[in-house]
Amino acid sequence: MTDDATLDTSGLLCPLPVLKARKRLKAMTPGAVLRLIATDPAAVIDIPHFCAESGHELLSMQEGQDGATVYLIRRS
Repeated sequence: MTDDATLDTSGLLCPLPVLKARKRLKAMTPGAVLRLIATDPAAVIDIPHFCAESGHELLSMQEGQDGATVYLIRRS
């Protein structure tokens, strides 16, 4: 799956990855895919919860490099 935008929040802690993802997704067109990179340990809980609450679709969640997790999120 290809992404339309990438947001690297490595090094940022809760709630910043979610807040930055919300802002970026709001600027994207419906159906666009955001690739979010996060190192915050709480993001594995926060990002899926954010997607469920806001109606966005969490397409995948995979471990990346250097302890980061990569999320693909489709904007609702």
